[in-house]
Amino acid sequence: MTGTHVHTPVSGPGPSGDLCIRTLAMPADTNANGDIFGGWLLSQMDVGGGVFASKVAKSRTVTVAIEAMNFRKAVYVGDLVSVYANLVRVGRTSLTVHLEAWALRRGEEHPFLVTDGNFTYVSIDEHGRPQEVRSTAAPIAT
Repeated sequence: MTGTHVHTPVSGPGPSGDLCIRTLAMPADTNANGDIFGGWLLSQMDVGGGVFASKVAKSRTVTVAIEAMNFRKAVYVGDLVSVYANLVRVGRTSLTVHLEAWALRRGEEHPFLVTDGNFTYVSIDEHGRPQEVRSTAAPIAT
């Protein structure tokens, strides 16, 4: 995959990028210890990233890689989880998106970063074959 590459952004004091999804962590999303499953959080990030990738690519996209995942803080039942996306790289048929999941706890005023990572999506045609990304969006500059 060739294309433009920009270093992964480092989060500042708050969320950055496009808000892609916002959801509430519920009891059904927990393990036997009552903690939110990391897989649930990962799936929320992938859903949000897929929405963003399809918007940028102007086509259907599929996830082909997840890298550099950092689980920084736990998510608990009742936390409001928001996923933000920044375009990192656009290749011929793929794009890499840096996703950040932020949580806001009841009674708190400021969200905090819980997870971030890079997700790579491939633009596909109506037959599920890779196609060129039609985006004119520029990756973020750091």
